[in-house]
Amino acid sequence: MFDRNGTKVIRDYLGNQSIVLIGLMGAGKTTLGRRLAKHLDLPFKDADQEIEAAAGMDVTEFFATFGEEKFREGEEKVISRLLDNGPQILATGGGAYMRQTTRDNIKRQGISIWLRGDLELLMNRIALRQTRPLLQVDNPKEVMQKLIDERYPVYAQANITIDTIDAPHNVMIEKLLDEMIEYAS
Repeated sequence: MFDRNGTKVIRDYLGNQSIVLIGLMGAGKTTLGRRLAKHLDLPFKDADQEIEAAAGMDVTEFFATFGEEKFREGEEKVISRLLDNGPQILATGGGAYMRQTTRDNIKRQGISIWLRGDLELLMNRIALRQTRPLLQVDNPKEVMQKLIDERYPVYAQANITIDTIDAPHNVMIEKLLDEMIEYAS
């Protein structure tokens, strides 16, 4: 069970490092990240929101205008800048961790936590959202399965892996905090 002493253990271990949440869309990076930041009394940053602010357009529009490669280049720069300002909780886009430079920066300046979800859970969570550029296709479930096949072996390099489940947010936060305390001990 997590307590105030657990917060101190995690905060002391972090120093100036950030906790970086990685995983596919729908894994809960932003939702859990905000709650985790509140529990640890740390700022929360969402890389996609920071990119949107820097670009003056949303991620979907950026993808449509400039393409995925330009987006990933900008994402890499934004994440690098954010990591210089730890400690914080940082939620990354689903493809961010696929870039070697970004992984290296996270390894140097953060603790990565992979929020791993199965296909059905992820599809249920993103079903109502039309803002996912990689899923603007006729067969989103097939695309998502392909992303799982491509990305999960790379995501497995994260410091900590948490299986996301359909559970109340406080249950998932307790699970995250317990895993971080174990990692820091």
